[in-house]
Amino acid sequence: MKLDQDENLSAASPSRRRMLGAGAAGTLAAALTLGISSNANADAGGNGTLSGSSNTYDVTAWKIKGHPEITATSDVGAIINDIIADIKGRQSKPQAKPGAVIIIPPGDYDLRTQVVVDISFLTISGFGHGFFSRSIANNVDTTGWLELQPGGSHIRVLTPAAAPQAFLVRRSGSPRLSGIVFRDFCLDGVDFAPDGNSYRNGRTGIEVASDNDSLHITGMGFVYLEHALIVRGADALRVHDNMIAECGNCVELTGAGQATVVSDNLMGAGPDGVTLLAENHEGLLVTGNNLFPRGRSLIELTGCNRCSVSSNRLQGFYPGMLRLLNGCKENLITANHIRRTNEGFPPFIGRGNGLDDLYGVVHVAGDNNLVSNNLFAFNVPPANIAPAGAQPTQILIAGGDANVVALNHVVSNTASQHVVLDASTTHSKVLDSGAASQVTSYSPDTAIRPTP
Repeated sequence: MKLDQDENLSAASPSRRRMLGAGAAGTLAAALTLGISSNANADAGGNGTLSGSSNTYDVTAWKIKGHPEITATSDVGAIINDIIADIKGRQSKPQAKPGAVIIIPPGDYDLRTQVVVDISFLTISGFGHGFFSRSIANNVDTTGWLELQPGGSHIRVLTPAAAPQAFLVRRSGSPRLSGIVFRDFCLDGVDFAPDGNSYRNGRTGIEVASDNDSLHITGMGFVYLEHALIVRGADALRVHDNMIAECGNCVELTGAGQATVVSDNLMGAGPDGVTLLAENHEGLLVTGNNLFPRGRSLIELTGCNRCSVSSNRLQGFYPGMLRLLNGCKENLITANHIRRTNEGFPPFIGRGNGLDDLYGVVHVAGDNNLVSNNLFAFNVPPANIAPAGAQPTQILIAGGDANVVALNHVVSNTASQHVVLDASTTHSKVLDSGAASQVTSYSPDTAIRPTP
């Protein structure tokens, strides 16, 4: 009987069934299927909004009054700024500001004018992160390739040096900006002079420069940007399911923040940059991410407390892949797979991050942190270990009180120190994380139980 009902529903209203079954992204996709894009109309001022909703906009339908030469393909930044001005003009009462949705259909768009987002409850949504490896394309012969640039809703970031952010989210006054969503489009910095391998071009994808609440960045693609995503003063931020690679720096959570989630992303930074940096965060959750080379660090927490880093896969080329710095307290580092290998891509062979292998694959400086149940897979040719002849350190407790290291498993191609504790550490415990010869404490105030 249920099957018959489903068949009747599909026959009577295929678009309704599609929207019911696919969630928010499916709803937008269904909206385009229903012809919203082709049904864009012009208001009295000559501007295009979407049929049936004054709060839903299509960048390809919008016209800037007095500037017919500006289109979404020539400068999508100018178009989106004009749409935001329209939203602010129509939603002027504090008790009636529902926000709006700006849709970016699949296509190629140049962004030459920085977008300033200074309203809450704005969703900017495309249809596909469109990621494409520009690094591979810049370092091989592409003759015969079937694609040569990113796809989906693809925005080329061509901002000037004076205003390098494609999207600058910022507002003074109260309350702080809230409920802003970026989803499902590609921000492409286009090139890294002079040879595609510098990871420097001054361009930023999204920068949130004022305190904010409940922002979502999801399903995005970022490529060839010196800074992909910078968020200052985050509260309940969600960075989820993004492809952020071949950028100088991937995610930078600066200033301070709380209750943020960074989950299920694929990320890899340049050799001088950070993959995930968090400053002074409380209750940050980092989980389910696949982090790959070649950032100077993959996860770097500084001054962060009561955060959880769990169930991530990390692969890096340098020491200090995961760092807890500047008095990090009561953090949980557990159930991560941590793979330390050597650079093999010709343009970057011989590059380093300035640290030697005594720094530790994981480096901890702070109090009451728990590092447990992680798997370390270390495979670096002995000739490449620095200092020469040293046993590399997997976990270094560089300082702090009452840290616990427990039940970590190390697989290494060379003899290594699984855990090292510097002399400034106090009341530390190391349990079942290496044989007696693989755990070294320079502090007399350490309890050690070797792996049987």
